[in-house]
Amino acid sequence: MKLPIYQIDAFAPHSFEGNPAAVCPLEAWLSDEVMQAIASENNLSETAFFVPDDTGFSIRWFTPTVEVNLCGHATLAAAFVLYEILGYEKESIVFSSLSGELKVKRVGEWFELDFPLQAPVPCPVPQAIIDAFDIEPLTCLKAEDYLVVFEHASDVLNAKPDLSCLKQLDLRGVIITARSNDYDFVTRFFAPSFGIDEDPVTGSAYTQLTPYWSEQFGKSKLLAKQVSQRGGEVRCELSGPRVKISGQAVKYLEGLIDVT
Repeated sequence: MKLPIYQIDAFAPHSFEGNPAAVCPLEAWLSDEVMQAIASENNLSETAFFVPDDTGFSIRWFTPTVEVNLCGHATLAAAFVLYEILGYEKESIVFSSLSGELKVKRVGEWFELDFPLQAPVPCPVPQAIIDAFDIEPLTCLKAEDYLVVFEHASDVLNAKPDLSCLKQLDLRGVIITARSNDYDFVTRFFAPSFGIDEDPVTGSAYTQLTPYWSEQFGKSKLLAKQVSQRGGEVRCELSGPRVKISGQAVKYLEGLIDVT
């Protein structure tokens, strides 16, 4: 069986930037074992699979080791494939997922993701985070991930966490963030227990970052930069119980995979 596959650099206007995701459009679901094997073979932070359904498409995401409940950059990549390659023409795409209904629409050269908000709540700093970083954070919160706030943007940019410590945490990953002179805030994301030492640009993290920074700045629209090695710009907007997350994307490759 041959299946189409696309690799898209999400949250980037050019190749070799942003976060690469594989996208496999399907007519019907493959077995979980086969989809996990494909994601492992791709060895990207996420592989997205989608199939048509009654309202639009159902979407699932796999890291090289596990299925996850929500992934922003691979959803953006899937929308890019539908709009730019497969000829989708409706105003917005509705994806059904493990995290509920997700909508994506094209706004000029940007793609706007409409995701459910995940408001982080303050929590004690886990010892594993204290051990992983050289600098003690200003505060720590949690939702799907730990959200660790540092004083300076340089603290985020220069962080070299001990990943073996972060693997001990009970949540998906760790978001580190700080205010920035060039953007409203900068951020990085680590999820070594999910097979992702550092994710280049993490769309789902902004469902947690946006409500936090929106409250800090007293405004609903924010501009962020994920300062990983590849990097990516993200526009965020708090909209009631939802977060709108916008980024650009570009195709890196397309081809066929053989599943035997």
